[in-house]
Amino acid sequence: MNREEIIAKTKEFLSEEFEVDSALILPDNNLQETLDLDSLDYVDLVVVIEDSFGFKVTGEDFKDIVTFNDFFDLLENKFKK
Repeated sequence: MNREEIIAKTKEFLSEEFEVDSALILPDNNLQETLDLDSLDYVDLVVVIEDSFGFKVTGEDFKDIVTFNDFFDLLENKFKK
């Protein structure tokens, strides 16, 4: 899966799961603020990623994630492994 496909799929499940307009999911926007995430929402996000992409992520994976671009980088790197 290439980066554009990852971004498209991610926007789709994030907008659906977190009820946010996909137009707000921009590379430089803050992930936590845009999705209004609390600690339980991160658990939901991990589950959705696993269901959507078939690989595991952990809370540790999110420690350096600030923007959606950081998040897309994480997902892209997981695909390369």
